[in-house]
Amino acid sequence: MKKLAWLMAYPLLASPLFAADLMQVYREAQDNDSTYAAARATLDAGRERMPQGRAGLLPSLTLSGNTVWNDNTLDSRSQTLPPNLKNQRYNSNGYQVTLSQPLFRWQNWVTYDQSKMQVAQAEGNFAQVRQDLILRVAQAYFDVLYANESLVAVRANKAAIAQQLESAKKNFEVGTATITDSHEAQARYDLALAQEIAAESDYEIKRRALQSILGKEPGVLAGLRKEAELSPPDPSSMGAWVAAAEKDSITVQIQQLVADIAAREVDKQRAGHYPTVDLVANYGHSKSFASTLGMLDTDYQNVGVQLNIPLFQGGLVVSREREAAANRTAAQSNLETARRGAALASQQSYLGVASGLAQVRALKAALISSQSALESNKLGYEVGVRINIDVLNAENQVYVTRRDLAKATYDTLMAQLRLKAAVGALGEEDVARINALLDPTNAQ
Repeated sequence: MKKLAWLMAYPLLASPLFAADLMQVYREAQDNDSTYAAARATLDAGRERMPQGRAGLLPSLTLSGNTVWNDNTLDSRSQTLPPNLKNQRYNSNGYQVTLSQPLFRWQNWVTYDQSKMQVAQAEGNFAQVRQDLILRVAQAYFDVLYANESLVAVRANKAAIAQQLESAKKNFEVGTATITDSHEAQARYDLALAQEIAAESDYEIKRRALQSILGKEPGVLAGLRKEAELSPPDPSSMGAWVAAAEKDSITVQIQQLVADIAAREVDKQRAGHYPTVDLVANYGHSKSFASTLGMLDTDYQNVGVQLNIPLFQGGLVVSREREAAANRTAAQSNLETARRGAALASQQSYLGVASGLAQVRALKAALISSQSALESNKLGYEVGVRINIDVLNAENQVYVTRRDLAKATYDTLMAQLRLKAAVGALGEEDVARINALLDPTNAQ
């Protein structure tokens, strides 16, 4: 029995006194997860849309220059030209500074409005990735804990079957059991051994999944506190959660921005029919050759208002306007799809929390019953009305029930997180709330 207790204590041979909790793992994921790092860079890129859109409303200043080598030959049939006029070889050059300030370009104003929406869309995309990181970290964390619980239960079952196999062999030797009993016990032991190998492999796979998020070995993790209590959804009405999801879900907010951008794109393309007005100012200097005056240096400056009226561009503007209108319709349909998806996700998560809480209550009662049965079997073993196998089977049942309770608890916690994510409210405070249910001294 002492050997069995040692085997069940923990699948690893040694562990530190305090294990990493969910908040610590989440902090490490924020620093090391490549998907989250890419999202941060994408957010920085998206924020540049606003200065780019604003640039279309601000003045532009350009500097241009030229230098040209000229080799001209002139011939006149009415008179004979002197050599210096007939053959002209000279270098002309100049420079010009141009200032242009848009006075009326409606498409530029629409582009600026779109840039604000695009920045908000980039912020929403990053908020979605941040929520996804919480869900991925929590799922990977709980997967490791459950894999550990499963391994403990499998090893308890294997230990019980090993005792049965040893008893069957001894009984066969003394003639109180048949060889069939021994073969059956051996078959059960071989199956338990295979289950242990599968459980060990699953435990390592789950740890590698968490490692892929953290970028390093996760180490031992903190398990749930024995007295941990789960709270029901607040508000308690599923309709309230559905209404919130249809309005506040990050997916819905992002798709609403996409629809708004598409609507403004129609206005932008329609502006291709409108005239444009610009204030234009030039200052320049040129050096050129005049046949009668020789080389001339010219300085010039001018200021004016330039009007452009588009008349016909081969139907390009009309076609782009129709394209934008079709994209607007598609975006509005996608918005409705996002609302329905958010409503469904909130309903599924709410029902997951409700059913999970009921399962946790039932399994807690089952665990108490299993522990009572174990104590009864131990007492029966001491007085001789139960054999050692009965005690081992009862002990195995306690581990199995504890494993199922842990599974139900982890699933309920994940459903709570997904419910908050469905309404766009999942944040670090939710990680802290779950973290309070963990015990750093319960290393797993």
